Amino acid sequence: PQSVPCAGGHRCCPRGSHCSADGESCVTDLGMGTRGAPRAVPCPDGQSECPDDATCCVTSSGAWGCCPMPQASCCADKVHCCPHATVCDLTRGRCVSPAGDTDVPLGTAFPAWKRHPPAPVALRQVLCPDGRSACPDGATCCQLSPTQYGCCPLQNAVCCSDGQHCCPQGTTCDLIHSTCTSLGGSAPLAALPTAGDIKCDERTSCPDGNTCCRLSSGAWGCCPLEKAVCCPDHVHCCPQGYTCDPEGGSCLQGGGSRRPWVRKTPALPRGGQVTSGNVICDETTSCPDGSTCCRMSLGTWGCCP
Repeated sequence: PQSVPCAGGHRCCPRGSHCSADGESCVTDLGMGTRGAPRAVPCPDGQSECPDDATCCVTSSGAWGCCPMPQASCCADKVHCCPHATVCDLTRGRCVSPAGDTDVPLGTAFPAWKRHPPAPVALRQVLCPDGRSACPDGATCCQLSPTQYGCCPLQNAVCCSDGQHCCPQGTTCDLIHSTCTSLGGSAPLAALPTAGDIKCDERTSCPDGNTCCRLSSGAWGCCPLEKAVCCPDHVHCCPQGYTCDPEGGSCLQGGGSRRPWVRKTPALPRGGQVTSGNVICDETTSCPDGSTCCRMSLGTWGCCP
């Protein structure tokens, strides 16, 4: 009487809580006085959900359906379901309790609907003319050498001819005096940081505007967000101020807002020279001209731009 059995009958949770969709944990029930926005039950596929007072059940098509009862028993025919603490008697078309005090008709599941998470985090970047390098939003791509671009931290900036400095829009580079000159006066030249130089350690770095996060292999990876939160699964990351929700595959904020989590990319070797020509990784894999073959965490080849 003090516990709530989970679907399948192998696990249970304390009264006042209910089983999570995956059956691996107990979720505390909210008090009746807490009336917020309508809540939904996420199904184990992470893509479907059911009303808060329903239960996710797999249907005969393999898709998820919703049994219109909380913590229901899903029947083996993948069509019907029974109320909590009863079992399906498909021969008689009834739901019966082990004690014999309940005998009701089978219920029918209805199709689940797809979850509608918020739009993904907008990763706005400025693509450089080589089509491979990118700079943070609000910066300007400037050519450092015939094969490499740098990022000037100014919008619509003037790139200086020395390939090392830049000046604000509407000014000109005075390399002799190391200033940016305009009709109103002059200012010191801004040095150009190399595109993609967030240092992870002595050997690896990530593109500008990224965050270094460890991959499951122990190597460094790059989260395409500034000051990101690295998730404990060593695969995903979340924006600053969010926490990783391993069950929902998303990022949670204190106020209850939710965002899809972001997948990391492998980090780049520091100081790697860009090469030209046809780049062959092995007999079956190649990378575009001007990139480098690098092993990813799964052992497959990736292309470093």
